[in-house]
Amino acid sequence: MGWKGTLRSMQASARRAERNSHRRQRELERQHKEYARMEALEQAAYEVEVYENHVEVLLSVHKDCGDVINWKSLLNSVEPREPSLDVTAEAATDALATYAPNFLARLFRLEARQRRALSRKVEEGKAEDLRRFQTAHSDWLQAHANWADERELAHRIINGDKQAKLDAIEAFEPFTEIAHLGSGIELIVHESGLVEARLAIHGTHVIPSEIKSLLKSGKLSTKAMPISRFNELHQDYVCSCAVRVGRELLAILPDDLVMVTALDNVLNSSTGHLEELPILSVAFSRNTLDSLNLDAIDPSEAMKNFVHNMAFKKTQGFSAVVALDARSFNLQRA
Repeated sequence: MGWKGTLRSMQASARRAERNSHRRQRELERQHKEYARMEALEQAAYEVEVYENHVEVLLSVHKDCGDVINWKSLLNSVEPREPSLDVTAEAATDALATYAPNFLARLFRLEARQRRALSRKVEEGKAEDLRRFQTAHSDWLQAHANWADERELAHRIINGDKQAKLDAIEAFEPFTEIAHLGSGIELIVHESGLVEARLAIHGTHVIPSEIKSLLKSGKLSTKAMPISRFNELHQDYVCSCAVRVGRELLAILPDDLVMVTALDNVLNSSTGHLEELPILSVAFSRNTLDSLNLDAIDPSEAMKNFVHNMAFKKTQGFSAVVALDARSFNLQRA
């Protein structure tokens, strides 16, 4: 299977393994069309569920990841076999060659007509054989081109080609969900070959500013979110996204180490202005990441397992940090 086929398989696998929070999110989006018809208490319950689901999605980004790519297997994949022209019109050809008019054909002078009919069947059979061959050959050309591209990319990946890493990540598009949540990603391959993802977090646009809950009466309660709670959600979301990006990179690349640097608008104390600066920089090692129970971790607490820079206070939120220096790490490969 080529990497495009692998990609389709991964996407199908991801759909099958989709988190309940995402399935519920889509169900709630469908229900939104019926919102105007709901009674007031139903609307209140719906709004609370949408709020709670949104928070759950934000804090569980790290729980999903694509399948690990086996580049050595792709490099050794079998070359697609070129199709040959299969002749299925033999029966019609034999019928024409062995045709002998019977008594009625001679009596009513049908021999010429019957020979023409048999000849048409032969020609139609040959045309159908050719059509099937042309279709099969066209499919083979595409499959062979994909196979050749796949092998070429796999060879470059295994040899540590820097551009190949970016090409592979672009081919698999692993960050679609994170982009949908409001985070943009820039990829850098450092001189050592270490891949760093710079993740632009738009926390103030993603984290809700209000808390929604139901009163005992069933009515909706909407309150401003305390700054400490907002900051905690922001931290967990940033760390959850960072873990997800690290997992996706390590699933695609054969490297044992990748870096993720998250940026957001924070106060630059030297200028007094809000600027997009690093708020988290972390080096994810494959062995450590694989050892974690990702369904049970607290994303923020999980950073303690890795070399990282992060400055955070519940009352103040993130402060700018210095991104890790890629030159201080030795790149290893799986």
